[in-house]
Order: sequence, then structure tokens, then C-alpha cells
Amino acid sequence: MSTAGLGSEGVSRGWWKGSGAAWLLSLPALVFFAVIVVLPLLMTVALSFHDWGEYKGIQPVFILKNWIEIWSDSYFHEMFARTFRIAALVTIITAVFGAPEAYILNRMRGPWRGIFVLILLGPLLISIVARTLGWALLFGGNSGVVNAALMKLGIISSPIPFMFTETGVVIALAHVMMPFMVLSVWAALQRVDPKIEDAAASLGAGHFTTLRRIIFPQIVPGMLSGGIIVFALSASAFATPAIIGGRRLKVAATLAYDEFLNTLNWPLGAAVATLLLVALVIIIVTANRLIERRYAEVFR
Repeated sequence: MSTAGLGSEGVSRGWWKGSGAAWLLSLPALVFFAVIVVLPLLMTVALSFHDWGEYKGIQPVFILKNWIEIWSDSYFHEMFARTFRIAALVTIITAVFGAPEAYILNRMRGPWRGIFVLILLGPLLISIVARTLGWALLFGGNSGVVNAALMKLGIISSPIPFMFTETGVVIALAHVMMPFMVLSVWAALQRVDPKIEDAAASLGAGHFTTLRRIIFPQIVPGMLSGGIIVFALSASAFATPAIIGGRRLKVAATLAYDEFLNTLNWPLGAAVATLLLVALVIIIVTANRLIERRYAEVFR
């Protein structure tokens, strides 16, 4: 009895010792994370409850004026609706075009697969400002390359307004967000046994039926995971909406930037940034929970 007790006590002490060592080794990273991420976020949330005046500046008092202004003003409602609408459209476009691209990429063999992966990751290897300015040159109003090419091909009769519109912002964001969707779907395709398609074909299933009833259900978790990433990055994007959308097409990120650096109303900008963060966290956590419940067996 005593030996067994000593044995269990030794195991317990060993477990606590290992756990304590793990926490001790993680302490520098946790402190760094708290200083770099958690503390600025807490300061931003606290700043959103301060008052501001054109002549008196920031007043460190607890006040709900900024939050009441956001909730009661239709301008902020429209701005947040535009932000999430653009993010949703970008997510849908990347899912529609990214899933087939990932399927084709998965069936490729070297060296073509490596070449196309490099092409796919190309937008992420270029500066976001340079990439967005490139899209601005392509759109370029009536004389832009895109409108000139479409009109020359006879697809359109009059130029399509891309600059300073949601259409241009969605196209430019979909271009850079496509790799995140393709890589997520590709990762899901790695779990699919290639012999399943051969088995379906041997049983008389056509290629479209195999894709619809066998492949597609198994890559849906990858599409949903990629959709979460694309939606979050698109909703919080700044450079692309700022350059393509301009000052007339505000989203949450550009509005917070203007409040901080142009009007100098830091408390209102902090309230906008905090609300965007909270909304994204709620959307991401909810979507992730739904995905885990619905496709728990697939993830296993």
C-alpha cells in the first residue's frame, strides 16, 4: 500500500514538475504576447470610452458617447454593412474559383505543380501597396486596360466603373485572398484517398457525379475554413479599400485610420476598431463552432 502511494505521489510530483517547467519555458513568449498584443488591445478598448473635443483634445473620463454615436448614426451602420458585404462577396468569389483550382492543382504532378503553386503564391510575394497600385492602373477609369480590353472584345459597350466602387475593391481583394482559399481546400483534398474516384468510376459513376457526391462533401470543411480566413482578412483590410475605394468608399479599417490620423478623434477611432474586432471574433468563433460540430467526423 505504501509503495503504491509513494508511486502515485511520485507520478503526481513528476507531472507537476513537467507542467511547471512547461509554463516556465512559455513565460517569455506569454509576456511578449501580453505586451505586444493584449496590452495595446486593452488600451484601445479603454480609449474608446474617453471623451474628445476639437479644442480640449482627449479627456480621460469614462463616457459612452462614442459607442452611442456608432449605434445611433446610420453612417456607421452603412459603413459596417459595406465592410461585411465586401468581405462576404470576396469569400464567395474565392470559394467558387478557388475550389476548382485546388482540385486541378491536386491532380497535377511535378514540375507543373511547383510552378503553379509559385504562381498562386505570387500575390503574397509582392508588396500590398505595389499590388494594389497595379490594380488601380488596370482599372484606370475609362482608359484603363480592363475596360479597353472588354470594349475591344465587344463584351461591353461602355466603360465599367471599377475605381472608387465596391466592384473594384472586391476584385482586388479576391485576387490576393485566393491563395488562402486554395491552400485550405488543397489541404482538405490531401485527406481524400485517390482510390475513391477509381472505385466510383468502376461502379458506373460519371466524373461529375463523383465530384458532386464524393469529392465535394469532403472538401467543404476546407472551403469553410478558408472562408473564415478570407472573410476575416477582407473585413480588416486597409490598403486595398483605401487605394481602390478612395475616400468616398469607407470601410471600418479606413474609417478608423481617418479618425486617428485626420480628425484626431482617437476615442471614436478606437471604438470603431474595437467594434470591428469584436464582430470578427464573434463571427469567426461561431463559424468555427458550426464547422467543428457539422464536420467532426471529417476532421478526424
